[in-house]
Amino acid sequence: MTNSVQRFTLENLHTRGEWVSLEETWQKIQDTNSNYPPAVRNVLGEALAAISLLAESLKFDGSLTLQIRGTQPVTMLVVQANSNAGIRGIAHWQGDIPDKTSFKQLFGTGTLVISVENTQKKGQQKGERYQSLVSLNGENLAECFKEYFAQSEQLKTQLWLAADESRVAGLMLQSLPESKLDKVAQADNWTHATVLAETIKKQELLTLDSETLLNRLYHDEELRLYEPKNVHFECSCSQQKIEDTIFSLGEKEANDIVIEHGEISINCEFCNTKYQLDAVDVNRLFSESKVTNNNKTLH
Repeated sequence: MTNSVQRFTLENLHTRGEWVSLEETWQKIQDTNSNYPPAVRNVLGEALAAISLLAESLKFDGSLTLQIRGTQPVTMLVVQANSNAGIRGIAHWQGDIPDKTSFKQLFGTGTLVISVENTQKKGQQKGERYQSLVSLNGENLAECFKEYFAQSEQLKTQLWLAADESRVAGLMLQSLPESKLDKVAQADNWTHATVLAETIKKQELLTLDSETLLNRLYHDEELRLYEPKNVHFECSCSQQKIEDTIFSLGEKEANDIVIEHGEISINCEFCNTKYQLDAVDVNRLFSESKVTNNNKTLH
């Protein structure tokens, strides 16, 4: 199965790009919730393709998160990719959603938020985190990204996205900043590259391998393909993170939950891993903290 992202350049057009195709990884993400309505499933797949393409631009250890905050019936969609090509994603929705529901009908008057977090340590401090927001004015996710890049004053960028039950795929083009051409010539190159990409049919994007697809589109151009990179499903949940969350509740509230329910049970929505802590676990958690604090006081 194909689970990879691949960079390429159109050297005579001073344009770079990326192609992604996910099958097994996409199946694993769907397995965490097999009840996605087709319309929701497809947008989630397109978002995963998009975040996989965008994450290739990360030049540091960190993560890139795309979140769509909708009104209804899809209230939230979140996908995340890290610098190790690990991805994950979920969506929340309400009620029955017809198969032909449009992108705008899915999210209403929503907002697209892109967050970048640098987890690379600088001494003992983690790097910075920042967010960008854009309204969901496009007819589909790819159009929303076009508006996002236009507003963010970054490189000219355009995406083509496709998803079905079996596979998700995407193509991204960016105009190179280091071109020595004048603005008119560079604009002509960009137009030429994107006009050719506009001829892609979704079925071609979903079924053709990168070499076949790109040679079909750019057989008259100076196309250079780089080695593909594997993309895999990866969840960042852990026992330590769950215990940190419970610790943040405070000892009294944690013990109250155990008294009422017999344990604290938390399910990770991204991977369906279930974490359970009983009274002994909660007592250990807060006892260890007291010992640590006492040691700090003594020193």
